[in-house]
Amino acid sequence: MSDTSITPISKLAIVVLSYNGKDLLGKFLPPILETRTDYSKVFVVDNASTDGTYEYLQENFKEVNIIRLPVNRGFTNGYVESLPFIEAEYYVLISSDVEVSPGWINPVIELMDSDKTIGICQPKIKSYNQKTHFEYSGAAGAYIDRYGYPFCRGRIFFTVEEDTGQYQDNREVFWCSGACMFIRSEVYHGIGGFDNEYYAHMEDIDLSWRAKNAGYKVMVCPQAEVFHVGGHIISYGSPAKIFRNYKNGLIMMVKNMTTDNIWGRLIFRLILDNVAAIRALATGNISEYKAIFKAHWQFYGGLRHWLRKRKQAKLAVNNPNRTGIYNHSIVWQYFIAKKDSFNKLGW
Repeated sequence: MSDTSITPISKLAIVVLSYNGKDLLGKFLPPILETRTDYSKVFVVDNASTDGTYEYLQENFKEVNIIRLPVNRGFTNGYVESLPFIEAEYYVLISSDVEVSPGWINPVIELMDSDKTIGICQPKIKSYNQKTHFEYSGAAGAYIDRYGYPFCRGRIFFTVEEDTGQYQDNREVFWCSGACMFIRSEVYHGIGGFDNEYYAHMEDIDLSWRAKNAGYKVMVCPQAEVFHVGGHIISYGSPAKIFRNYKNGLIMMVKNMTTDNIWGRLIFRLILDNVAAIRALATGNISEYKAIFKAHWQFYGGLRHWLRKRKQAKLAVNNPNRTGIYNHSIVWQYFIAKKDSFNKLGW
């Protein structure tokens, strides 16, 4: 790491994580600088880019604090390595492929300032490429079902809703998207930060789940709005993303689920995953089948390790907050009952 030692404390540190994102930074960093508040500082974490990102930032964005990592060990490690060197009351962790809008900061900070039990909060996240619609990850607030499957207010599996103002209320949810996440620094460091076991994908849900297990609230503030390109590093629907989503989803359950019937739910989750694998095979999607099989194989192979992580994670559990867990199967509701929007769930 170079260029930045521990900095003076600010109220908000806007931390942009970038890997070979020079073009994205040229497009999306200026709006961040234009909309920053007088109580915020902007940092870019260059995750060992090879496209000249570091030199480009030095030449064109002298007001930005740069943290340069010598080796790229994944999305999670970018924050694991950099955040201990940034002192602020709040972090906003934002991907380099996110376009911010005017006034995207104050509503979230005002909400979090009003309630010290709010540990994490996200703005409304919409699609950069289809700005009338929500974005796949995060949308207008995110949840999980009883079997650990994530979904969003505005996106369930393959159905992404148009934003017609139907989800404008601040509300407590279960997880916030890593595309744009506001988090109290004391919460981030207090629960151990991002887990490098995930490398990428599901790390934001895991972090949110640990915050919930520590008794904090996780919120969405739709009065603030950003637009996410998505799929910049690992594209949506790719075998690599499928593999990490299935594997990391199982790790996350073992590590964080605190209910007495975790093993019954985990077994049922494995059955549902196998149904998805068989469906992929039957429809000729061999790459998806292989990705799910590989995910399960690696999960089983590391089970003892995941159980040790569960034991460690339980040490931080304190009056767990279970708000945001859907006590039904979202798989059943979507694929069988044909409920393809959040409002249809009757929740």
